[in-house]
Amino acid sequence: MYRFHESKVDTRLFMQLQDLTTVLSGNAQLQFENSYGSFVDIADNKITASRFWDKLDIETKTAGTKSDVLLRTVGTMMETHIPTMQTFKEDVSELMIPKFANQIITLLEDIRLEEIIRKNRPGSKQWFEKRHQFFQRYFQTQLQSNITRSYATDELFCMIYLLIHADGPDPSFPRVPQAQLDMLEKLKPYLYRVFEAKKTLDNTNLCLSIVRLIQAADYKDSIHEYFVFPIGHIEVYEKNTLFDELTRTDDVVNDDEQWLDEDDKNEYFDETFSTWHRENKNENRKQNFLQFELEQGTKTNMMGGGARETEDADQAMASVQGSSVQSKQQDYSDKETLSKQEEQQSGSSGSELGKENEDAVMLIEKADPPSLDHQEKYDQYLMEIDPYKRKLAKTIQLTLEHKRNFPRTELLFGRLSKKLLPIIVDESPRVFYKKEQESKEFDAVFTLLIDCSASMVNKMEETKRGVVLFHEVLKELRIPHEIIGFWEDANEVKANYQPNYLQYIHELKDSLYENNGAKIMQLEPKEDNRDGFSIRYITKQLMKRNEKNKFLLVFSDGEPAASGYDQNGILDTHQAVTEARKHHIDVIGMFLANGEIQEKNDTTMKNIYGKERIMIPHVEELPEHFTPLLKRLLLKAM
Repeated sequence: MYRFHESKVDTRLFMQLQDLTTVLSGNAQLQFENSYGSFVDIADNKITASRFWDKLDIETKTAGTKSDVLLRTVGTMMETHIPTMQTFKEDVSELMIPKFANQIITLLEDIRLEEIIRKNRPGSKQWFEKRHQFFQRYFQTQLQSNITRSYATDELFCMIYLLIHADGPDPSFPRVPQAQLDMLEKLKPYLYRVFEAKKTLDNTNLCLSIVRLIQAADYKDSIHEYFVFPIGHIEVYEKNTLFDELTRTDDVVNDDEQWLDEDDKNEYFDETFSTWHRENKNENRKQNFLQFELEQGTKTNMMGGGARETEDADQAMASVQGSSVQSKQQDYSDKETLSKQEEQQSGSSGSELGKENEDAVMLIEKADPPSLDHQEKYDQYLMEIDPYKRKLAKTIQLTLEHKRNFPRTELLFGRLSKKLLPIIVDESPRVFYKKEQESKEFDAVFTLLIDCSASMVNKMEETKRGVVLFHEVLKELRIPHEIIGFWEDANEVKANYQPNYLQYIHELKDSLYENNGAKIMQLEPKEDNRDGFSIRYITKQLMKRNEKNKFLLVFSDGEPAASGYDQNGILDTHQAVTEARKHHIDVIGMFLANGEIQEKNDTTMKNIYGKERIMIPHVEELPEHFTPLLKRLLLKAM
């Protein structure tokens, strides 16, 4: 089993931060992430906010993460001079306190960037105010902690932050050793110049002066890392700013040249040809009118990038994309392979079903015919849920009957009512009525998706009892439905391969005439659960159905957990649920606890499913919770 950290994701805030990243950077491909610190990394195509904010109250967390995104997008990306920061990075690597130096430059540069952002985006002031209010309290606490532990350099960093952001001059620092106060006095002339910095070079020069002064006093490097260097992979960038880097167009990598004779440049020939490169040298290459964009190749004296005059004999040109596939002619030489095409839907790759599932492969299993033991167990469950089944079915049938026969009154046309007084007293009398037309029963389809991860081991039996209740009521009311278990096989996970299984217990195509109830007993705990992947797959299947009302019920005991699916699994599942609802599929999360429901469990389910979630503290209470839920869904489908 895989174990992951306890990080939780507020999906609503996460999506806001992703939108903020996209809009402010002007790059739809740039992704937002929560990370160890706040930085921008064009090489990995991401901007991050610090996980430092995650455990704080929602107001502070929102202000902190949004100010992080602002500092990195309209700040670092647009205003920080990359060559200057590269030089600084090289210089401090030779010093004895590089970690401290990187934090100081981040602090100083963020102050300069914040002033630019506040001026250009006045609406951001409230976020920065909240940010500084928190950091003031935080660094005061950290200062006392560092004094107790004798972390001199960390202590000095806290004092520098509090001095720069102090409301008045010369803030007091009780308990601080006199030697530290003396060092701070030496630094003050440099620190007060931070508000005069107009460009990145001003801050790097200022930072180097501060760092060299501290290093000369024989300070060791800092223990803690409050801020990380704001630019990831800085050594690979070539332009002045990261925004320029985003729009950079590379020249060819090599700088060799090949010259052609003028007489040969425009000769047309109709045969297969290849592009020139070192691995496939073409000494006698001749010019043709096809044009390629190459990252590697040879410079020639051929004209490129301009328009060529067309001639009457020119061919029509088009951009065509193709693929190598087997002939459509049927070949029955391998009947076993043909029969497996329907059973194993491995063509549904993760790239189609979510970014986090690129290596996931969907494999389909069918439940076996029920054994005698399974049939006996199912009969036992039938007896146990029978009172709930009869009560629920009776309620639905009575409601149906009432809807069929209940007349609509006070209409402008229809059958004439016996109450004719409105003809005399009303200017526009409504004295007609109509009986409801015969109902078509239920225009609905249900999918029950059951988490078969290992953590369900002590809840699976009661879960099956609840699923039996659903199945029996839906069968009696002749509503198409399917029952599917899902899991990821952790033991078979390899690089670029994450096998996920859907076990079809009861299928839509035979749900109204096949008696498959006893197959429910085959649901068993397996390995991991990649919820978003399975939900997207089922959504695609439900979208093909013609029913007006489509319901997807996901039975689970908490957050997704699978290979490489820890923090982003919650977000991916939330996005899968949101996509399904956009296609008019009602998705309901069914949380199965094993006792008291923890606040973190409710938060996780809320982040994924929103209001459409049922929290069940004890699995033996499943029928009691299922009855009102199923009643509500069925009445909606009438």
